[in-house]
Amino acid sequence: MIARVASRLAARLVLLGALFGMAVLPVPAHAWGGYGHRVTAQIALANVSPETRAEIARLLRAAPQLATPGCDLASLEDAAVWPDCLRGEGWRWGYTFAWHYRTTPICEPYDPRSNCAGGNCVIAQIERSHRLLSDESLPAHIRLEALAFLVHFAGDIHQPLHSGDRDDRGGNDRVADYGIVPNRNLHSIWDSALAERAITSAQPPLVRRYSAAERAELAGGTAADWGRESWQAARDFVYPNAFDSDPCSGELPGETALTQEDIVAALPVAQRRIQQAGLRIADLLESAFAPR
Repeated sequence: MIARVASRLAARLVLLGALFGMAVLPVPAHAWGGYGHRVTAQIALANVSPETRAEIARLLRAAPQLATPGCDLASLEDAAVWPDCLRGEGWRWGYTFAWHYRTTPICEPYDPRSNCAGGNCVIAQIERSHRLLSDESLPAHIRLEALAFLVHFAGDIHQPLHSGDRDDRGGNDRVADYGIVPNRNLHSIWDSALAERAITSAQPPLVRRYSAAERAELAGGTAADWGRESWQAARDFVYPNAFDSDPCSGELPGETALTQEDIVAALPVAQRRIQQAGLRIADLLESAFAPR
C-alpha cells in the first residue's frame, strides 16, 4: 500500500514538474516580436479616423468564425500578432509561413519581385490582404483574416532583416552577443531586444497622434518601396553595425557581438522603422475602409 502511494506521488510530481517546465519555456520571437507588433498596431489605431476604428471593431466580432481559440483576436493589437500565433498550428496554417518575409541579398541589386514565386512573400501578401480587406462583398471573417495578415505583414516588412540578407537567412545564422547577453542571433536581436529598447527609450513616445508634417515625412509609398527601404537599411546599417566592416567586401564571420555603442547607434534606425510601420498601417486601413 505504501509503495503504491509513493508511486502515485512520484508520478504526480513528475507531471507537475513537466507542466512547470512548459510554463517557463521561452516563446520564440518573430519579426519585431509580440511587443513590437502590438506597438505598431497602437500607433496605427492612434492615427486612424473614428470611422475606421468602428469598422475594425465590427470585423473583430467575426473572430469566432476563424476558429483559432488558442490565438486571441479581440483587438487590433491581437490582430498584429495573430499570424505569428498560427505557427503553433502548422498543419493548418503552414502555407502562410513564407508570407512573412522576402529577402534580397544585400550585395546584389534589389528586385521587389524576385524570391516571390506564386505570391508567397510579404510584398505580394500585403497587396493581396489589402485588396481582400477593401472588398465589402466578402464575408466578415474573410475580411478579418485579411485585416490581421495586413497589419502583421506591414510590420514585418519594416524589419530590415526581413528584406536584406547576407547568405544567412536574414541574420538567423549569425550568432551575436547583445551587450552582455551572449549567444543570440542577429535576426532575433532586431526582432525583440533591440526593438523593445527602441520603443521604451523613445522620446517622445512612439505611440501618439502624429502631426500632418510627421506623417508626410514618415509614411507613404508602396509595399515594394518599404521592402527596398528595409533592404537598404540592412545593407547600409545593420550588417556594417554588427560586423564593423563593409558586408560586401568579403565573407563575414559566423559570430559577432553588438557593443553598447552599437546598440545605441541602432536605436534611431529601429525607432524610425517602427514609426513608419505604424503610420503606414494606418494609411492602409484608412484606404481599405474608405467609402466607395
